[in-house]
Amino acid sequence: MPNEPRPRVSKPPAKPLLIWDGECHFCRLWIERWRAITRGATDDATSQEIGERFPEISREQFQRSVVYLDNEGRVFFAAEAVLRSVQCRSSRRWLAWSYDHVPGFAAIAELSYKVVARHRGLASLVTHLWWGKDVRPPTYVWARRWFLRALGLIYLIAFISLSAQIDGLAGTDGISPVGQFLSYVRQQIGAHAWSILPTLCWFNSSNAFLHFLCGGGVVLSAILIAGIAPAICLSGLFVFYLSLTIAGQTFLSFQWDILLLETGFLSIFLAPWQLWPKGDLLWRGSATPATAAPVSRAAIFLLKFLLFKLMVMSGVVKLTSGDPCWWDLTALDYHYWSQPLPTIFGWWADQHPEWFKHFSVAFCLGVEIVVPIFIWAPRRLRLLACGLLVFLQIVIALTGNYCFFNLLTLALCLLLIDDAIWRRRRGALHGGTRAVVSHYFGHSLSIYTAVAVTIVTVPINGWLIYSAFEPETQPPRPLERVYGFLDRFRIVNGYGLFRVMTKDRKEIVIEGSADGIEWLPYEFKWKPGDVMRAPGWCAPHQPRLDWQMWFAALGSPRERLWFQNLVYRLLQGKSDVTALFARNPFPNAPPPYIRAILFRYRFTTAAEHRQTGAWWKRQELGEYLPTVSLDQFQ
Repeated sequence: MPNEPRPRVSKPPAKPLLIWDGECHFCRLWIERWRAITRGATDDATSQEIGERFPEISREQFQRSVVYLDNEGRVFFAAEAVLRSVQCRSSRRWLAWSYDHVPGFAAIAELSYKVVARHRGLASLVTHLWWGKDVRPPTYVWARRWFLRALGLIYLIAFISLSAQIDGLAGTDGISPVGQFLSYVRQQIGAHAWSILPTLCWFNSSNAFLHFLCGGGVVLSAILIAGIAPAICLSGLFVFYLSLTIAGQTFLSFQWDILLLETGFLSIFLAPWQLWPKGDLLWRGSATPATAAPVSRAAIFLLKFLLFKLMVMSGVVKLTSGDPCWWDLTALDYHYWSQPLPTIFGWWADQHPEWFKHFSVAFCLGVEIVVPIFIWAPRRLRLLACGLLVFLQIVIALTGNYCFFNLLTLALCLLLIDDAIWRRRRGALHGGTRAVVSHYFGHSLSIYTAVAVTIVTVPINGWLIYSAFEPETQPPRPLERVYGFLDRFRIVNGYGLFRVMTKDRKEIVIEGSADGIEWLPYEFKWKPGDVMRAPGWCAPHQPRLDWQMWFAALGSPRERLWFQNLVYRLLQGKSDVTALFARNPFPNAPPPYIRAILFRYRFTTAAEHRQTGAWWKRQELGEYLPTVSLDQFQ
């Protein structure tokens, strides 16, 4: 204890020394972690090897606890010995300070040590169950390598998917032209509008520039996958996708768009700030963690915290939304057929008995709310959490088309797999020490920036998570100001898919006519239309107009200005817009009349499908949009 006389040895070691019981299995496990923490600043040896050199310490004392000798000959035992021995690391000096100055800290530390020391067999068993055979501090070189490649692939998918639609969505002749949008914003806000809507489209809003942003994103994504200049690529990808997200307006307002931006921004601090990172290049991926650039622990924490926030908020908001179907576990009675773009597996899942659907809802809530806690747990519990999160995302991806959302969540789950697992799979040698201690200017700058981002964003993220539990809560004024500023860059976001379950499915069928008598439908590529057409699978591509049509059916045309613009473009016969449909029923000339009919859709049962071959059944509800002509838009 701090106030007791300090014993000394007559022949102090030249270097601080930790002496432990070589016959203790628990000690043999944890000494490896201690060595990784101290990084050679302190020596260690077993009492069987070196105990006779220090006759001032009895054999019973060596057997009872670890012993730490500093280079002045002072002797420390048990918990104090451990805490003193790691103070060579600046990040752990607070432990010894707390032992000396914080009331009760020393007593609790010694009691905890005594309990473990008296039950070493049980402690070894718990260690194996929770950590496995390797209890060293986890490193994430392999996880970073594959996460950044996966993120590059997701960016690649996002840019290619958007490039095929951008003309019809936000181009000059599109549904919501970005040039007109930015011009209107500037008129309303003034010259500083660019700071509120940070997009490169302020410089140029032509179709060619939109494709330049998409094409540039494709190129940077490919370079990132190859592992070249990852931090620079990620910075460019974030700027390009943020520019397109703002340019796309409502068509790029989905949660996976802001999730990609938040993930991409945080990943800048995870990536090596090198042009040719050793061990991270695609063609040099066999390098060990010892040859790779060091991994920022702050960046790993931020990305893990993002995964934690995403899952916890997604689960909690369901229970705090006021929708009883989450509490009585009936949400999946509606979800499979009412979700925006179900797959054929969604139809199959809807045929399951109610008890299985109710169990699935409970499982989903458990994985989203409880399992994320184990993101911060020891290795085996963390890997169990990873497996459950991965399983949930695969099931969601099979039954519904959610763009690259599931892939992005799976990529974040890669950061739960530390190097100990990759080493076991690939037979690589442990190189964590060298990877950690090797520094260079770019890495140091990245660490400091990541720490600054942590300090700024963690309080906001904490409030966002709290707001999931208390939806009516308001943030403190200073926090609200910071959040308001960061929100424009989409780097700190709240999440919560399907907060309220849609219990009906209404679909809008747009029809055109040359004479006002015979009407022909505009078939969408993926949205339900023809009842005989099986639900398709388009993910990770997102047909953004198809998705927005699902939202449009929840309200009226007056609430969706973009829908009125869509009808206007169809009456004009703009090819960029008609290309968003599966088939243009008026290929030669645009129809003079357009209308929209509202239907109620529902999956058929297995028996109905066998009898009719139909995947859907529908009921006409009436007009969604009365017949309009081009004259009415003049």
